[in-house]
Amino acid sequence: MAITQTTVTDKIEVVGPWRSVQVRVVVVFSDDGAEIGRGDYHRHIVECQQPDGSGGWEDTDVSGEHEEVRQICESGIWTEANKASYRESHDA
Repeated sequence: MAITQTTVTDKIEVVGPWRSVQVRVVVVFSDDGAEIGRGDYHRHIVECQQPDGSGGWEDTDVSGEHEEVRQICESGIWTEANKASYRESHDA
């Protein structure tokens, strides 16, 4: 009997006018490869840009995200027009 736990990214959605990426992860508990339970879900949102600390904006670093999330973020969904609109909405 070998109980293991694995963090799984089980849902990725692209939503809203700025093409925000919603990510849901869950811890899956398994016994000899068969799922026996799930923990709480955790969600976070990856936005196209973030404040750079000096009053400006920079593209969001997605290097720490799950591979599939990175691929979506780097696929071109975050156009320059999306980024400009996002910045304008937060600078208002």
